[in-house]
Amino acid sequence: MTTQTIDRPTLGTQRPWWMLPALVVVLSVLGLLAYGLMARGRGQLVDGPAPDFTLQSFAGEPVTLSELRGQPVILNFWASWCRECDKEMRLLESSYQRYQDEIVFLGIDYIDTEDKARAYLEQYGITYPNGPDLGSRIANDYRIKGVPETFFIGKDGTVRGVHIGPLAQADLEAWIEQLRNE
Repeated sequence: MTTQTIDRPTLGTQRPWWMLPALVVVLSVLGLLAYGLMARGRGQLVDGPAPDFTLQSFAGEPVTLSELRGQPVILNFWASWCRECDKEMRLLESSYQRYQDEIVFLGIDYIDTEDKARAYLEQYGITYPNGPDLGSRIANDYRIKGVPETFFIGKDGTVRGVHIGPLAQADLEAWIEQLRNE
């Protein structure tokens, strides 16, 4: 009869030194993700009042949302580093040129530098009012998920809808028609 020995780890065997810090990092990331999801899960603003703000436009003019009551507003969050925003900016500009007497178009530059934002607006020939969201206060009030993100605000100041991601021309035209027919 042969005797077989099985090596078993003894109590107190050391685990690799990196396991505890790795576990702390993983748990921290999971905690932050859970917190972010809960904070974002406060609900969308659709059918509720659009949070008021005053924005200092890149042209130097203050724009206060509540002063725009009586006019529909298309509020777009964008950034110069956002590649998805490129086509959408051209689309918004062409729609602004067509409907500027009926609808207010307003761009909110999100987490950007002023120089890069101004260069971006010039590069794409954007003429509708735009300004920086200093400290991301407006983005936080609107609970944006990222950029681009567009809010459609009725004449009464109520958020009629939100589009997350780049707008297609057909979607933008449908929203414009809905806002014009209020």
